[in-house]
Amino acid sequence: MKGLLLIVEDEQSILDILQFNLEREGYQTQTAMDGEEAVAKAKQLEPDLILLDVMIPVIDGFEVCKMIRTFSQAPIIMLTARTEEVDKILGLELGADDYMTKPFSMRELMARIKANMRRLPSATVQTPETAAGETIVTGDLTIDCDQYEIRRGEERIDLTLREFELIRFLASSPHKVFSREVLLEKVWGYEYIGDVRTVDVTVRRLREKLERNPAEPEYVVTKRGVGYYFNVDSKMGS
Repeated sequence: MKGLLLIVEDEQSILDILQFNLEREGYQTQTAMDGEEAVAKAKQLEPDLILLDVMIPVIDGFEVCKMIRTFSQAPIIMLTARTEEVDKILGLELGADDYMTKPFSMRELMARIKANMRRLPSATVQTPETAAGETIVTGDLTIDCDQYEIRRGEERIDLTLREFELIRFLASSPHKVFSREVLLEKVWGYEYIGDVRTVDVTVRRLREKLERNPAEPEYVVTKRGVGYYFNVDSKMGS
């Protein structure tokens, strides 16, 4: 089996189609049809990825995403019929890793799931400068690429998979500026359909967790009009 997926969808016909196709691809699945059930199952089952519809009863998908992020860093792909860009950005702000607007093709969904479920270092974003298993150290920040762990001093910082891959990619080439388009291609790992502001939102979330003062970042720095780079003030090593 490729992993356990939690499908949160209140329309039975869509739920059945998703479950059938995912299981045919080799995934295990569990389902929930309202927000309360979704939060409970996410906590109980510890799924590898969550497909989360926005318009669900009891607790809506946005609030469910926010609640799940208090105890889980599993990748979350939000599904919605709503096309407003603000909804997409809100979902990402609350901790979602990806966002798909209905209707979507099953082929595209499978590609998104595969990209968001990369777990092993050998399957994640690779660069010539950073091999799997390396530890990157700068100042009081330690990025353990083997354990998927980041620490500031002795404090462990919980990141989503996407946030970790972003900081890892930037840190692998310190002081090199990457445009948003390049980051979407290299970190998201597939042809991302959507606004490059997805990168800005993920950077903002990352800074809120990583930086002492997110308004004056020490590590993930903006090059105005170009993109982002990782600022290093001490040696990197393994």
